[in-house]
Amino acid sequence: MTAVDPALRVTVRVPGKINLELSVGPRREDGYHELVTVFQAVSVYDRVMVQAADEWSVRAVGPYADRVPDTEDNLALRAARLLADRAVEMAGAGTRPGPVALTVEKKIPVAAGMAGGSADAAAALVGCAELWDLGVLRDDLEPLAAELGADVPFLLHGGTAVGSGRGDDISPVLSRGEVHWVLWVTTGDGLATPAVFAEFDRLHEGQELDLPSLSPQLVSALRRMDPDAIGTALRNDLQPAALSLRPDLQEVLDAGLDLGARGALVSGSGPTVAFLVGSQAEALDLSMGLAARGPAGDILRVTGPVGGAAVVDSRGARLRL
Repeated sequence: MTAVDPALRVTVRVPGKINLELSVGPRREDGYHELVTVFQAVSVYDRVMVQAADEWSVRAVGPYADRVPDTEDNLALRAARLLADRAVEMAGAGTRPGPVALTVEKKIPVAAGMAGGSADAAAALVGCAELWDLGVLRDDLEPLAAELGADVPFLLHGGTAVGSGRGDDISPVLSRGEVHWVLWVTTGDGLATPAVFAEFDRLHEGQELDLPSLSPQLVSALRRMDPDAIGTALRNDLQPAALSLRPDLQEVLDAGLDLGARGALVSGSGPTVAFLVGSQAEALDLSMGLAARGPAGDILRVTGPVGGAAVVDSRGARLRL
């Protein structure tokens, strides 16, 4: 490879997600539960800058930077290394790409059920593919994304989609228009996904779980982007487990519904609580009401669906491998 030029860099913007439905079935032989989920990408974004460097590294800046590891187990760094390992066989690169330095501007809440780490991994795949001029499509990156985590394939594309299997087999949901959400994000400790699934297993010990299923009512409501119909169809089988570990979330859910939300649920493994509203004005009213009533937390007004990981800046010539 040619000498490292630190002016070569690519910046990717990537959204967080919420789960509008999460149906959890029996545990599989690989240890994961069979899932059916409906993802929606929403307008809270991380930015990941990928820069040619002499050694592999990752650092975080921004509101949630202190919760992002800068070690080898960082998911974005793992994504960059994985793509480098596969570049020759995937894209016919002449040589294995060299190291990159990743800078993550962290605005997606961490350990909040919004797939912030998975979003950064998706951004790293897209950014490195651009920097290294691999000429691959998003579909080509999906198998690598699935190796990194169940949410990563969805965040390559964004929008609204159904995930099945572990959640990584993605099919888009046809819809038109947008919906408005108010997100309540804890300022305390988050919830680790494995801990929530362990609590789910404890709560269902001895029970025979049905296979997960997709709600036709939710799919129909999303096609029409009808807030009331969507609100009625929201569902999360992990919510009782999240509430068992964080009972304070029930107070948040009750407060939002009392203040007029069209629907509410804990997103994914939590602890983020998502409230569906009918308009930007309703979102403003609800966010002000939640702030005044408590419990204390960060409150975000977002819309969805939005697109997935996308290059927003590319400086210097791409590396030729």
